[in-house]
Amino acid sequence: MRHLTLPVLDLALVASFTTVANSDTAANAAMLKAIEARQAQMQLYAFNLGQLGAMAKGEMPYDAGLASAAAGNLAQLSNLNGAAVWPMGSDIDSLGKDVTTALPAIWQSGSDVGAKAAALREAAAAMQTAAGESLEALQGAIGAVGASCGGCHKVYRQSDS
Repeated sequence: MRHLTLPVLDLALVASFTTVANSDTAANAAMLKAIEARQAQMQLYAFNLGQLGAMAKGEMPYDAGLASAAAGNLAQLSNLNGAAVWPMGSDIDSLGKDVTTALPAIWQSGSDVGAKAAALREAAAAMQTAAGESLEALQGAIGAVGASCGGCHKVYRQSDS
């Protein structure tokens, strides 16, 4: 009986470690998917803001329809519930700079990331109203959008330099 007990216990121990490892693997995969989704969202912000910025700077002709669509996209993106794509522990210190540039300060007590997100929503809503009106209205609204993006990135994102 003793000879049978040890291999069974060994097998049970290996199975429990495998379950924990698979659980960790699943959690890591979910974390990486969340980061991938938020980075895609940031790319969509950049793409739409890039069109608006190019129009504002005269690098491309002003097109009211295109400006309205890009501003509408920004407004929609800023209103997404991002909780699922910003899980605690999905920061540069936890996962490395090859995975993310998000700083752990986002999740620390006293973080004003929520207020910064609200500022982006307000600026995007104002841009949505202004973008299709005229080039001058777009130019008047774009500064607040850029400032709200930069305000969050300066505090909560590892700089490229």
